[in-house]
Amino acid sequence: MTVASLAANLPALARRVGRLATDGWTLGALLLALLVAVPVVAVIWLAIAPDDAIWQHLASTVLPYYVQTTLVLMLGVGIGTFIIGTGTAWLVTMCRFPGCRVFEWAILLPLAVPTYVLAYVYTDLLEYAGPVQRLLRDLAGWQSSRDYWFPEIRSLGGAIAVMTMVLYPYVYLLSRAAFLEQSVCVLEVSRTLGKNPWQGFMSVALPLARPAIVVGVSLVLMETLNDFGTVHFFAVGTFTAGIYDVWMNMNSIAGAAQLASVLLLFVLALIAVERVARRGQRYHHTSSKYSTLPSYRLAGGRAALAFVACLAPVVLGFLVPGGVLADYALAHYRETLSGDFWIYARNSLMLSSVTALLAVLIGLFMAYGTRLGGGPVVKAATRFASTGYAVPGAVLAIGVIIPIAALDNALDLLSRTAFGLPVGLLFSGTLFAVVYGYLARFTALSFGTLEAGLGKITPSMDGAARTLGCGPGALLRRIHLPIMRGSVLTAALLVFVDCMKELPMTVILRPFNFETLATYVHQFASDELLEESALGALTIVATGILPVILLSLTIARSRPGHAGAGRPADDVSLEGVAP
Repeated sequence: MTVASLAANLPALARRVGRLATDGWTLGALLLALLVAVPVVAVIWLAIAPDDAIWQHLASTVLPYYVQTTLVLMLGVGIGTFIIGTGTAWLVTMCRFPGCRVFEWAILLPLAVPTYVLAYVYTDLLEYAGPVQRLLRDLAGWQSSRDYWFPEIRSLGGAIAVMTMVLYPYVYLLSRAAFLEQSVCVLEVSRTLGKNPWQGFMSVALPLARPAIVVGVSLVLMETLNDFGTVHFFAVGTFTAGIYDVWMNMNSIAGAAQLASVLLLFVLALIAVERVARRGQRYHHTSSKYSTLPSYRLAGGRAALAFVACLAPVVLGFLVPGGVLADYALAHYRETLSGDFWIYARNSLMLSSVTALLAVLIGLFMAYGTRLGGGPVVKAATRFASTGYAVPGAVLAIGVIIPIAALDNALDLLSRTAFGLPVGLLFSGTLFAVVYGYLARFTALSFGTLEAGLGKITPSMDGAARTLGCGPGALLRRIHLPIMRGSVLTAALLVFVDCMKELPMTVILRPFNFETLATYVHQFASDELLEESALGALTIVATGILPVILLSLTIARSRPGHAGAGRPADDVSLEGVAP
């Protein structure tokens, strides 16, 4: 750009900056995004300004292995969660078969199970000394492992299977909400054009739900990148396991931050690929016809296949581990309850509830401010703030400590200078630091979910409301929130359940002598004392069950024109119809 062209564009740039400074929604969205992104910036600063030369050693030794393993893990978990989450969401939304109403909420149950707990349970069941292999040896008369082959659970394939069983509800939640909010007109048009249910799903329903599905899969991949408990226990060399190894064993926070910055590149690449693939397309429902969705009654073999497809992830992701944990908990509940178990439970509920409320408010403000025309600066800031979800909790906790410590030092210096009184550390090592760390990581969940919900509302509706004298605040309160209340509740549930399970960040940022259920469970589970930690793990699971059920019912009723409990009313038999 020449000097002359720059001078010619100065008035337009000035007007854009002026609008940015005077628009409360846009400015607020920008400030909130920057506040959430501060820990990520601190991590990047550590990465680009290291105090040692460990990066060259990592790049020449373990970095290629970390890249390969992480990519394979992401690919396997992404494909598995997409197939299970989207497929089950379509079945329970658009088809009728035995048990479909129960599966509407039951499919969400694995969302409340910590991934590392599931890894411990299946290792206990499937290892050589576990009950499954012992039963096989007794039945077949085998004497040792040389006499037969059995898949190794503590492997990359085992990590993919365990993570898929826990993380697919992310895709199911957003896919089901998107299918329920679709207009019946487009589905009717596809049927009048001669498309069978399978063709209508692939050519109409799935493309319309694409933004929500992409957000769900992106959240799954971010959670995959962040997971430490499973990959460490299974000895799988991913970036996250490498970060902990560099930090704990090599005592290099800078090296850990450098590896974490590579994780950020993975996330930015995911976002960029999706944006390029979309190529400016939009997915809006332009019709106001939201009558009850048509359903397809399944019979015979199709009904049996649908039942098995919905039952299998519930059994593997919830019933089996829940049964094992319940058996252990019954045997050791007296020892658990005699301690400070109830205090730990109260601490977890309090932290998770406060964070979920704040994350929804911040995510909604950011998403709505971006929608109102924040421009590329605000959009880039909100996207960057969302990358905190992919940074491992322990590394992001270091990014939280840096600005909070600087703030404490500044306040202490100000108090000493102005009043001659030291104030010490006001925020470091407090619950404020824990909640701030949770927000820095989990705001991406609420922002992504709420942005997808807002994205399904056509902009012409905003324009019509504004011409009738409805301001931005009234437009959000009276038009958008009633339409997207399912997305709001989805965002709150995702943040709440993840806060209940969050471990490394809680361990680092919590006050002294402050325990949560996650830290309590980890103290025993890390020593492979699963029996002693079973009641705490079950409590984490139980806290997510009721919100899951309520959320499923609310999403089902959130569709305008729903009938009954949100179940489709007009049955169309699929017996004999080619898939």
